[in-house]
Amino acid sequence: MRDTVYLFARLPQLGTVKRRLARDIGDRAALRFYRATLAKTLRVLRADRRYKTVLAVTPDTASGGTMWPRGIPRIAQGSGTLEHRMGRIFKRNRGGRVAIVGSDIPDLCANDVARAFKLLGRAQACFGPARDGGYWLVAMSPRRPATPFANVRWSSEWARADTLVNFNGRSVALLRELSDIDTGADLRERKARQSR
Repeated sequence: MRDTVYLFARLPQLGTVKRRLARDIGDRAALRFYRATLAKTLRVLRADRRYKTVLAVTPDTASGGTMWPRGIPRIAQGSGTLEHRMGRIFKRNRGGRVAIVGSDIPDLCANDVARAFKLLGRAQACFGPARDGGYWLVAMSPRRPATPFANVRWSSEWARADTLVNFNGRSVALLRELSDIDTGADLRERKARQSR
């Protein structure tokens, strides 16, 4: 089975994406940022032939139609919490190596995903740690916990630590630390780092 990365994406519509960021910079600016980051991430992932890229979209009704780029497989994320939606992706790919990435990581590159799959050669899971305590990538081999996302305090500084508890006794690898852009402060910090 071919290594597969699922890009989690929300239909880019005004007022529905990057709501915490929108509180700081406005709905239109947040939508522009999201569209640009999503387009760049899709371009980067699709260009790499070392793995298959699938777009996992929400809401489910957005999985069809012409609102997404052509030529990329897409599925609906399904209902429920992030724990349930991510868990379903891994369950539907029981026998293969799978990664999930977010669509709000502007510094993500194709080699990050390829490295995660390479690290799965010796580890059972790989995480891309985010500066805020979460993670921007999770990849797993077929030998994974039954409930890898149980009891996680999502959108908190403990999200990664809580998830790692579910991997106790398993080998876990880490990628480089990146920032997901959730707030205006995150965006300003990224711009400051770029200008150095």
